[in-house]
Amino acid sequence: MGASPEQTQGPRRAMGGEIPRSGSITSGCCHQICHEIVLCTTAMLSGVWALVERPRLAGSVRRLHSSRVAQLATPAPASPSKPKWTPNSVRTGVIARKRGMTSLWTDQGARIPVTVLQLEQCQVTANIKTMRRDHTEYHAVQVAATDRPAKTLSKSMIGHFRKAQVPPKRIVREFPVSPDAHIPVGKLRCAVGILRTLNNRFKALSSLPFILCRASLWTWWPRGGIGKGFAGGMKRWNFGGLAASHGVSVSHRSSGSTGQHQDPGRVFPGKKMPGRLGGKRITTQNLAVVRIDTSLDLVFVRGAVPGADDAYVLMSDAKKKMLAPAAHNQAKGLFEKVLPTGVDDLPFPAGTAKLAKTLPTIVESPAYRRSPFIPQE
Repeated sequence: MGASPEQTQGPRRAMGGEIPRSGSITSGCCHQICHEIVLCTTAMLSGVWALVERPRLAGSVRRLHSSRVAQLATPAPASPSKPKWTPNSVRTGVIARKRGMTSLWTDQGARIPVTVLQLEQCQVTANIKTMRRDHTEYHAVQVAATDRPAKTLSKSMIGHFRKAQVPPKRIVREFPVSPDAHIPVGKLRCAVGILRTLNNRFKALSSLPFILCRASLWTWWPRGGIGKGFAGGMKRWNFGGLAASHGVSVSHRSSGSTGQHQDPGRVFPGKKMPGRLGGKRITTQNLAVVRIDTSLDLVFVRGAVPGADDAYVLMSDAKKKMLAPAAHNQAKGLFEKVLPTGVDDLPFPAGTAKLAKTLPTIVESPAYRRSPFIPQE
């Protein structure tokens, strides 16, 4: 059952216009008229769609056209400049393995003990950005090291490493960083690329002589420091002990008194007493980097690092000997003393492969102290 001409023309007249015949709309009118399809109540009963003309102002079309032209004419924003290191910047650390201790001699002939640390397939696996309870942002870089067979990992960890496009790792740790110190998630290219990222742009060891002039080391694996079992007060807390003779019997190495009088009548919590010694995670601060070997990915730090051989060590910038003095000098306006002596700038957020190619295989830090063999004047 078809609709009569009166039924189809009624809604058109009610909307305030008539549908033009085919070919009656010129090209000039197309720029000033917006055609809108509506479903009329009467036509809906008969299944007929009606095309209604609604005139629009030509000025609005011109304004739209001019705004579009202005948008296209706007020049593209300039690419952001490369971030530079500041005393407020916090960079990521690396994961190394303790290989043992040895001795080195400076150019002045002085012998110094060093601990040998090796970076073993260390890569960035994730960048973390979350919101704390106090509504502040938390930024961190997740680093993994030491390849391991995939069959020894859970499916969730295998999927995590597959998403980062890195081989399965044995240890994964997280380093808090500043918002401007994030590093792209990396791919393992070769064993020499200690800590690499996408496009082979990140190599931490190449910048160690300039970045880690002082390092903070945290012995993490397998049990932190070497466990020494139950120890007395003299060995555990460096107590002096009692007299070796003259009235002391079978108490030469005892701790002595552990409390006061009847009041308070108890031993306060935290009192230094005999107990288990060692086997805990230890942080050793402000160790100077003496030498690096870019071919073997070795870092030689001055002094002892707690832990057994092959233990994992977390390395980061020294806060007390490097970051804190830099922030203090910047606050006082001493910008020439922000960086250590002999350092012009620090690679940020890390060193590059291009910088690594400019360095020799063995890089040693100069000795700034006076020679012990030259007499003082």
